[in-house]
Amino acid sequence: MKLPHLSRKIMLWALAAVALGALLWLARREPVQLASVASVSRGPLEISFTEDGKTRLQERYLITAPVGGVVQRIALRPGDTVRAGQPVAEINPSSSSLLDPRARSLAEADISTADSAARAARQRTLAARTASEVAQTDYQRLQPLAQAGMVSPAQLDGSRAQAALASAELETAQADEKITERRLQAARAALAQEGRAASAGSKVLTVTAPVDGVIIKRLVESASPVAVGEGLLEIGNPAALEIEVEALSTDAVRLRPGLKARVLRWGGEGALDATVNRIEPGGFTKASALGVEEQRTRVLLDLNSPRWRWAALGDAFRVEIEFIVSQQADVLQVPASALFRAGEGWAVYRLDGRVARRTPVRLGVRSATTAQVLEGLQAEQKVILQPDDRIKDGTRIKAMAAR
Repeated sequence: MKLPHLSRKIMLWALAAVALGALLWLARREPVQLASVASVSRGPLEISFTEDGKTRLQERYLITAPVGGVVQRIALRPGDTVRAGQPVAEINPSSSSLLDPRARSLAEADISTADSAARAARQRTLAARTASEVAQTDYQRLQPLAQAGMVSPAQLDGSRAQAALASAELETAQADEKITERRLQAARAALAQEGRAASAGSKVLTVTAPVDGVIIKRLVESASPVAVGEGLLEIGNPAALEIEVEALSTDAVRLRPGLKARVLRWGGEGALDATVNRIEPGGFTKASALGVEEQRTRVLLDLNSPRWRWAALGDAFRVEIEFIVSQQADVLQVPASALFRAGEGWAVYRLDGRVARRTPVRLGVRSATTAQVLEGLQAEQKVILQPDDRIKDGTRIKAMAAR
């Protein structure tokens, strides 16, 4: 009777030992980690980057005031169509300003100087006229004597030359007299017009549009004084729009004329097609929204989509540009969020059944969300997205499909 009782005790102790061992194994076993996974796939890969940009007119014309004066109220408004040669503004010439004592003294001195110069010029003209008449009379007197042989040909030639020289000096003196007279008139007019307003009958200057276009900006609206060269209106052709982007210089070196781009978030439906037209060779420094100084350069693009699709776009409208740097049709690729640095290269955690395996990979081109895999992975294999420090080689994984 004692042997069966001992056998039961041994069995109980054995079961307890097995249970304890199982508990110890379970306690020492690494817990299962929950992780998002995605598949390695083959398909098209597009490398691109985005930048903010704005539209601008390809040709902009600034209409300025050709003279100083008072511009009359401009009735044209932004959006109005104008034709080449159409009057767009009228300017009344400005009145002359009052002279301060110093300027008045200078003006009076200019009049006195011009008057003296005019009197001297008149005297020189009178002397030159007398000399010319005497020379002409001598020449006419010698002509019959030369025909009679009483005067040598050399004497006749000398008299002719003297008459021509006297005539030229008379013309010069008369021209100098006219110049001094005009200077005198200008000096007197400068003082006589002091503080006078433009007369009611003075000619109003009409400013016309240089080309066909649309009013973009009205810089002066109400009647107001304007200076010479002051802007009045801006006109252009809204149908001839281009896009200006201030791209990072490190991105601009990857661009070239003819490269395709997309216009995103421009306010309308869908994306618009565009093409890089020019990359300016000069860069400039610009502070980012975070205050970091960046080197940028301007990139100009042409719109390729039909005009009716972007007819609502105007000058200086904000858009977002996606530059398509390269496109490949069939590429083995992995989500960029699965990659992590491994020394000098890259690696991923590949899912082997339910266990994570650290796998080095060699990459090709990369986009913001995807990277090309050249070595290390095969299509349809599963990789762990955004692995953290809890996941190591051999960690058990409970896979969860990526959203």
